[in-house]
Amino acid sequence: MNYNQNQKIAQITSETLIIGVDIAKFKHVARAQDFRGMEFGAPLSFENTKYGFDSFIDWIGQISRKQGMAKVIVGMEPTGHYWLNLAHFLREQGIKFVVVNPMHVKKSKELDDNSPTKNDVKDARVIAQLVKDGRYAEPNIPQGVYAELRVARKIRDLLSVDLQAVQGQIHNWLDRYFPEFLTVFKDWEGKAALQLLKLNQLPNELVKLSDEEYSL
Repeated sequence: MNYNQNQKIAQITSETLIIGVDIAKFKHVARAQDFRGMEFGAPLSFENTKYGFDSFIDWIGQISRKQGMAKVIVGMEPTGHYWLNLAHFLREQGIKFVVVNPMHVKKSKELDDNSPTKNDVKDARVIAQLVKDGRYAEPNIPQGVYAELRVARKIRDLLSVDLQAVQGQIHNWLDRYFPEFLTVFKDWEGKAALQLLKLNQLPNELVKLSDEEYSL
């Protein structure tokens, strides 16, 4: 859903446990706090696996019970595709999750220690603070056929980029080594043009071939 910042802040109450997660390829780091910014417990490092996710849920449960928190919200950076496994897992568990803008994380790092350096534990804290301040978005992760359509579209876009790169390379080679080619053939992708290109011969080599060799 689309909320303005005030509405987002209003969702964070005294009974809300805020979790900031710094996403990585193999291991994530989580930190917990309340709506005032008071931190609970030690940071948790957990693997990007089912076992790691289970330990993360247990950690959240322990802190929630100890602090008397009725609600949980998990914030994370949408880093590449590494955050999706955790997002799907949290959805299955019925735990609210949100994402924060990586640029906001980068700009907010200096508030705690005057240093913009990268640190997983520090980033998790910054993410939790951004969630507390309502600087987050609720991602729309398609499911079922809609998820498949999104993946198919992404693959199509990647293939289109690859195709354009290959076409550019072929035009480059033709311009360098066979500039006359497109004056003879209208399109290098035509059957006759491709047959000639498959010979892998330069112009000075083609003139030496017999008719039989052209048809091979």
